[in-house]
Amino acid sequence: MSTDLAQNAKAWPFEQARLLKKRLDKLGRKSGPVVFETGYGPSGLPHMGTFGEVVRTSMVRRAFEELTGGAYETHLICVSDDMDGMRKVPDNLPQQEMLSEYLQMPLTVVPDPYGTHESFGHHMNARLRAFLDSFGFSYEFKSATELYKSGAFDAMLLKAAEKYEDIMKVMLPTLGEERQATYSPFLPIHPETGHVLYVPMKSVDAKAGTVTFDDETGQEFTVPVTGGNVKLQWKPDFGMRWAALGVDFEMFGKDHQANAPIYSRISRILGAEPPTQFVYELFLDEKGEKISKSKGNGLSVEEWLKYAPQESLSYYNFVKPRQAKKLYFDVIPRAVDEYMQHLAAYAGQDEAKQLENPSWHIHGGNPPAEASPINFALMLNLASAASAHNTDVMWGFIGRYVDGATPQTHPLLDQLAGFAVQYFQDFVEPEKKFRAPTDMERAAMEDLLARFKALDANERDAEVIQTEVFSAGKSQEFENLRDWFKALYEVLLGQSQGPRFGSFAAIYGISETISLIEGALAGELLAKS
Repeated sequence: MSTDLAQNAKAWPFEQARLLKKRLDKLGRKSGPVVFETGYGPSGLPHMGTFGEVVRTSMVRRAFEELTGGAYETHLICVSDDMDGMRKVPDNLPQQEMLSEYLQMPLTVVPDPYGTHESFGHHMNARLRAFLDSFGFSYEFKSATELYKSGAFDAMLLKAAEKYEDIMKVMLPTLGEERQATYSPFLPIHPETGHVLYVPMKSVDAKAGTVTFDDETGQEFTVPVTGGNVKLQWKPDFGMRWAALGVDFEMFGKDHQANAPIYSRISRILGAEPPTQFVYELFLDEKGEKISKSKGNGLSVEEWLKYAPQESLSYYNFVKPRQAKKLYFDVIPRAVDEYMQHLAAYAGQDEAKQLENPSWHIHGGNPPAEASPINFALMLNLASAASAHNTDVMWGFIGRYVDGATPQTHPLLDQLAGFAVQYFQDFVEPEKKFRAPTDMERAAMEDLLARFKALDANERDAEVIQTEVFSAGKSQEFENLRDWFKALYEVLLGQSQGPRFGSFAAIYGISETISLIEGALAGELLAKS
């Protein structure tokens, strides 16, 4: 691909890549490492937001590499905020009583309730890495605890002590009057109890690199700001991390947008230019409400992958990231089919259009050649008509429709068949609701029966079949032919919508479709339901 084409590509990852390149040019950086960052709160399991942030950032990283022709070395670092104090015990964890004894302790000090790792934080970090590894992401993992304790943050923490008043001038106007009286950007780790303390500083000695404070009992302590003896409040920590790690690009959800100027000001106070930032919209549930981990009202990554390939989830994250989208089970089939359409179109496009194609970004610039000759919506309707509870039933139809196709020769098709069966069993079959045809619909279906019986029983041309379906509908006085197609699905499949009926009949088979219509007209389908 030409870097010139990347200069004009309109896909949002290229737009962000160009903004990042503009920032580097302004700083006079023509080579060297470029750092992309994502953050993770390990108080809970990795979730849809974690996946979305890493996959989208990876897309920008790949677009930047294309744009710059590999002139820069790039790194994606995933930082776990595992030094945060445990403010409450998550409801979904075992050993609740034991964990409650460690409130306010850093997550990497809290014992692992599962008994498999050094601490709760280590356990969640391992889960995060396994999660990211399962998707093949290229990244470097960094623990906030290790960064603070190893000295990686020491220079910036000393600078923060030196610039303490400047940081306070940024933070205090953002707080309420009561909070202003007790606020400090430094959170000392109590030398005796190990608690992360939210207490005001009595003094900050920049020259000595120490802070002095009273704990909850009124006892005074002085500790170094270095070596993991303190951590920063999350807003100053955001900006400090950018400065310490040399972050060049970071994206975050809209819930961070109001604080982004604070992060940037902190970064500048500490002597670093803030990274290029991208704000994405948050996912909503089917009621249009913000998805919350505590409510459990969202669709999880694991749930999505039970019914669709990973690439379809990447596609859903790629599309319009600045637009709020509902995330629930009903969006899955459409996402699969839209992804497959883009993948099928890729090989026939010129290079400029390929850079706009979502499949280029989903597959890091190298999409696979295999596409599915049958879309997911059709697969679902095939599963519905056949009441399929395994892929063997599906392949009885697929093998006739796609010459020479087997699960071995068409693994993607086999994968989609398995997803369709699972989705049908869990969502379609429980909701199937057949109805009897009206007199007009019955007449049209009888006409369609005659037309299908006149066709070759091996007819597989969807357009030929669709023409007959249209003609049967036109033979009656439907005000809108959409009502005719809706009737076919409600009467024959017990659902209100589906793909082109001609395509469905081509895969299901003319003889089988004839039997389906005859059964419906005889009342057999309605009786079963």
